[in-house]
Amino acid sequence: MINTVCVIGAGTMGSGIAQVAAQSGLNTLLFDINKDVLLKADTSIQKSLQTLVGKQKMQPAEREAVLQRLQFVNEIKHCIADIFIEAIVEKPEAKVSIFNQLAAFNSKNVIFASNTSSLSITQLQQNIVHPERVAGMHFFNPAPIMKLVEVVKGDQTNDAVANAVYALCKQMNKVPVFCKDSPGFIVNRVARHYYLEAMKMVEEGVASIENVDAIMEATGFKMGPFKLMDLIGMDINLAVSKSIFDAFEQTERFRPAKLQEDKVANGELGRKTGKGFYTYQ
Repeated sequence: MINTVCVIGAGTMGSGIAQVAAQSGLNTLLFDINKDVLLKADTSIQKSLQTLVGKQKMQPAEREAVLQRLQFVNEIKHCIADIFIEAIVEKPEAKVSIFNQLAAFNSKNVIFASNTSSLSITQLQQNIVHPERVAGMHFFNPAPIMKLVEVVKGDQTNDAVANAVYALCKQMNKVPVFCKDSPGFIVNRVARHYYLEAMKMVEEGVASIENVDAIMEATGFKMGPFKLMDLIGMDINLAVSKSIFDAFEQTERFRPAKLQEDKVANGELGRKTGKGFYTYQ
């Protein structure tokens, strides 16, 4: 049974996942070696919870209870939990290293879940001491709002582990979907062309950025592809495109767009930098 969750990495995604876990009644640790990042995460979570109180979606007493269940730690020796959810940099060696460090002093039954959006769970397992206890748990940004979670089974993932992750998602009031490990999983593989074809049309002069977004939103999408890329972060979106492009042996249909590569090269990463395809105040 999972009682304590430890989220590794206190960036936007990690802090969002930690908030969701604490709101679900779980004892939650949020770990990051950078104290400033932890402080920023603390401020962000408090602000998010206060917004819920302001909208009368949460009572003040419940907000305090959530904060009581949440602990911020910057020393790995304090990371003792039933499941670890990593939300760190998209580099295999970093993810493998942190899981192996945690395995050294945690229970033999602990679960290691990766929030990776594009790396192969099967390949990660090959270098982790307990590969059968590793699964993908792919949340979407912003984690407190987005309901879907992809539960990814690598070649060595134990069925009981996958089922436990699935059950945890349900406890977190999410909508889990099982997925076999494959490049981009389900969402990022399907959505790649939502972004790539949109950018191709703009590059070819077929339509403007604003028109593409307006048309897609008019047909029922909550956000057009360019607004969505700005929200996700241009660097993150491009990294996923490159990963899937390489995983499919650089097949042409997954080739990253020069339009986005130029944005990243110029530091125009979207909302987080104040400028992407659109300009933000």
